Amino acid sequence: MKLYFAPGACSLAAHIMLNEVGLSHELEKVNLKDKITADGQDFNQINPRGAVPALEISSGVVLTQNVAVLTYIGQKSESKAFNPTPDSVEFFRLLEAIGFCEDVHSTIGPLFASDLPDVTRERLIGLVGRRLSQVEALLEKTGNGYLLPVGFTQADALMAVIVNWTAPLKIDISAYSLTSALRDNVFARNAAQKALKEEGLI
Repeated sequence: MKLYFAPGACSLAAHIMLNEVGLSHELEKVNLKDKITADGQDFNQINPRGAVPALEISSGVVLTQNVAVLTYIGQKSESKAFNPTPDSVEFFRLLEAIGFCEDVHSTIGPLFASDLPDVTRERLIGLVGRRLSQVEALLEKTGNGYLLPVGFTQADALMAVIVNWTAPLKIDISAYSLTSALRDNVFARNAAQKALKEEGLI
């Protein structure tokens, strides 16, 4: 199994979960600007959309998109939190939570564009605030510091990575204390610390 990643990108969530579940894997760094992997491959030949994560699960078989990659990793685990019964409400709640993370992703991620018009940037920052308020409300509802009643899942790993992007973007999230705590708690996990070190982020 090989994870194609870019340091600190949303692929970090898959990296955390591979460590969390204890799956043997290789890592291949991708330059997202040039779409070239560390060993010189054209990344567009691996994932035509040119985005990470991409998880090669067997020779020539590559999964992309967080919802697919994180669900696949979870199904290799014995943990019911990571691998709920496929036809259960808990399974669909997990997919729902990962989908919600992607909603947050779609508001924060575009802010990294250097040529973003000021009016667009202001609109997106407003959307970020609304999304983080929704995260905060969800965390208040579960009352356990995580997005789902079952506790830590793949969705929390992804949300923590996305929320962490607010730091380099200089977006103040001090008003969202539960969301900040989720990020901090996820990054304090041994699996996350290992992933951060392996990606050269700490």
